Amino acid sequence: MCLLFLIGITGIYAREVNQAGWLGLAGFLLSIVCWWIQTSFVFAETFIAPPLASTAPGFVDGLLGISWGHTGGIYLGALPAIYGLMGILYMLGGLLFGIATLRAGVLPRWPAALLAVAAALTPAAALLPHALQRLAAIPVALAIAWLGYALLTERRARASEPAPGTGSPQLRQTAAE
Repeated sequence: MCLLFLIGITGIYAREVNQAGWLGLAGFLLSIVCWWIQTSFVFAETFIAPPLASTAPGFVDGLLGISWGHTGGIYLGALPAIYGLMGILYMLGGLLFGIATLRAGVLPRWPAALLAVAAALTPAAALLPHALQRLAAIPVALAIAWLGYALLTERRARASEPAPGTGSPQLRQTAAE
């Protein structure tokens, strides 16, 4: 998921870089940093926590509890603050990137608006039970997927014109002597 977001956001920004301006750059950078941080947490939960579960179960419980603010009294250093920063980057990055994409007018407006609104409303997910909080990310995922689909299916002008006297931009075949 994190890799797909990183690739998708990069592709979308690359398509509209000239029209998105500074607002697009700010939203892109905030989103990229957010997803890199998320990637590191997913990596730690997948590859670091399981081997430590038998030797340091308190640490693993605290690490996994960061997402709902319950570290079990285990000191995890800056990790809870970094996780909290990731939430702010997620919200601001999505909001700014969605607005910039909307203003750029290169890709469809509806998914850009959905991205901006869904990212701005993400803090409201804290009101939901913990089991449902992750589902609040679905609208952002749908917006990025929709923008990616629009990017992949858009029609563009031909990159080269046909060579004079031929019907295609390919090289002409010559007879061997």
